[in-house]
Amino acid sequence: MKVKEPMKRTLLVLACLSALSVAAFAAEDEKTNSDNTATNERDRSGETKTSGDQSNSSADLKITQAIRQALMKDDQLSMTAKNIKIITANGQVTLRGPVKTAQEKSKIDQLARSAASGAKIENQLDVKH
Repeated sequence: MKVKEPMKRTLLVLACLSALSVAAFAAEDEKTNSDNTATNERDRSGETKTSGDQSNSSADLKITQAIRQALMKDDQLSMTAKNIKIITANGQVTLRGPVKTAQEKSKIDQLARSAASGAKIENQLDVKH
Protein backbone atom coordinates (compact mmCIF):
# COMPACT_ATOMS: atom_id res chain seq x y z
CA MET A 1 0.00 0.00 0.00
CA LYS A 2 1.41 3.32 -1.06
CA VAL A 3 1.03 6.40 1.22
CA LYS A 4 -0.07 9.50 -0.63
CA GLU A 5 2.13 12.59 -0.63
CA PRO A 6 -0.16 14.86 1.52
CA MET A 7 -0.37 12.17 4.18
CA LYS A 8 3.43 11.79 4.21
CA ARG A 9 3.77 15.53 4.81
CA THR A 10 1.20 15.44 7.61
CA LEU A 11 2.98 12.56 9.31
CA LEU A 12 6.33 14.32 8.94
CA VAL A 13 4.94 17.55 10.42
CA LEU A 14 3.41 15.66 13.35
CA ALA A 15 6.67 13.83 14.00
CA CYS A 16 8.63 17.08 13.95
CA LEU A 17 6.17 18.82 16.29
CA SER A 18 6.29 15.87 18.65
CA ALA A 19 10.10 15.88 18.71
CA LEU A 20 10.18 19.63 19.32
CA SER A 21 7.70 19.33 22.18
CA VAL A 22 9.74 16.60 23.85
CA ALA A 23 12.95 18.60 23.42
CA ALA A 24 11.37 21.75 24.87
CA PHE A 25 9.95 19.85 27.84
CA ALA A 26 13.31 18.19 28.53
CA ALA A 27 15.14 21.52 28.32
CA GLU A 28 12.69 23.18 30.75
CA ASP A 29 12.88 20.21 33.12
CA GLU A 30 16.69 20.36 32.98
CA LYS A 31 16.63 24.06 33.91
CA THR A 32 14.30 23.62 36.88
CA ASN A 33 15.78 20.44 38.33
CA SER A 34 19.49 20.52 37.69
CA ASP A 35 20.79 23.63 39.44
CA ASN A 36 22.09 22.25 42.72
CA THR A 37 24.84 24.85 43.05
CA ALA A 38 23.58 26.30 46.32
CA THR A 39 23.05 22.85 47.82
CA ASN A 40 26.49 21.68 46.74
CA GLU A 41 28.16 24.78 48.17
CA ARG A 42 26.28 24.36 51.45
CA ASP A 43 27.34 20.71 51.71
CA ARG A 44 31.01 21.47 51.02
CA SER A 45 31.08 24.30 53.53
CA GLY A 46 31.10 21.93 56.51
CA GLU A 47 28.08 23.70 58.02
CA THR A 48 25.77 20.73 57.48
CA LYS A 49 26.01 17.00 58.06
CA THR A 50 26.70 14.78 55.08
CA SER A 51 26.78 11.01 54.71
CA GLY A 52 30.50 11.14 55.52
CA ASP A 53 29.58 12.27 59.04
CA GLN A 54 27.75 8.99 59.79
CA SER A 55 29.31 7.30 62.82
CA ASN A 56 30.36 3.66 62.65
CA SER A 57 29.56 2.96 66.29
CA SER A 58 27.10 0.07 66.66
CA ALA A 59 24.64 2.24 68.62
CA ASP A 60 24.55 4.93 65.90
CA LEU A 61 24.27 2.35 63.13
CA LYS A 62 21.34 0.69 64.92
CA ILE A 63 19.54 4.04 65.18
CA THR A 64 20.06 4.76 61.47
CA GLN A 65 18.92 1.25 60.57
CA ALA A 66 15.79 1.48 62.73
CA ILE A 67 14.78 4.78 61.13
CA ARG A 68 15.44 3.51 57.58
CA GLN A 69 13.39 0.38 58.24
CA ALA A 70 10.51 2.48 59.61
CA LEU A 71 10.54 4.64 56.48
CA MET A 72 10.65 1.65 54.14
CA LYS A 73 7.69 -0.02 55.89
CA ASP A 74 5.45 3.03 55.47
CA ASP A 75 3.45 2.61 52.26
CA GLN A 76 2.23 6.24 52.41
CA LEU A 77 5.71 7.71 51.77
CA SER A 78 7.01 8.37 48.26
CA MET A 79 10.28 6.86 47.08
CA THR A 80 11.76 10.35 47.28
CA ALA A 81 10.91 10.46 50.99
CA LYS A 82 12.27 6.97 51.57
CA ASN A 83 15.60 7.99 50.04
CA ILE A 84 16.43 10.84 52.42
CA LYS A 85 19.79 10.96 54.15
CA ILE A 86 19.79 9.70 57.74
CA ILE A 87 23.03 10.66 59.49
CA THR A 88 23.59 9.56 63.07
CA ALA A 89 26.60 10.58 65.15
CA ASN A 90 26.88 10.37 68.93
CA GLY A 91 23.16 9.67 69.27
CA GLN A 92 22.17 12.76 67.27
CA VAL A 93 20.22 12.14 64.07
CA THR A 94 20.14 14.54 61.13
CA LEU A 95 17.48 14.03 58.46
CA ARG A 96 18.31 15.67 55.12
CA GLY A 97 17.01 15.66 51.58
CA PRO A 98 13.92 16.47 49.56
CA VAL A 99 10.38 15.30 50.29
CA LYS A 100 7.28 15.95 48.23
CA THR A 101 4.96 17.40 50.87
CA ALA A 102 4.89 18.95 54.32
CA GLN A 103 2.91 15.88 55.43
CA GLU A 104 5.80 13.62 54.38
CA LYS A 105 8.24 15.81 56.28
CA SER A 106 6.10 15.59 59.40
CA LYS A 107 5.54 11.83 59.00
CA ILE A 108 9.27 11.17 58.63
CA ASP A 109 9.99 13.23 61.72
CA GLN A 110 7.38 11.24 63.66
CA LEU A 111 8.73 7.89 62.42
CA ALA A 112 12.32 8.87 63.22
CA ARG A 113 11.43 9.96 66.77
CA SER A 114 9.54 6.73 67.34
CA ALA A 115 12.24 4.46 65.86
CA ALA A 116 15.14 6.25 67.59
CA SER A 117 13.57 6.67 71.01
CA GLY A 118 15.54 9.16 73.03
CA ALA A 119 17.82 10.32 70.20
CA LYS A 120 17.91 14.01 69.33
CA ILE A 121 16.44 14.53 65.85
CA GLU A 122 17.39 17.47 63.65
CA ASN A 123 14.94 17.67 60.77
CA GLN A 124 16.54 19.45 57.79
CA LEU A 125 14.19 17.99 55.18
CA ASP A 126 13.21 20.24 52.27
CA VAL A 127 9.70 20.22 50.80
CA LYS A 128 10.02 20.29 46.99
CA HIS A 129 6.95 21.22 44.98
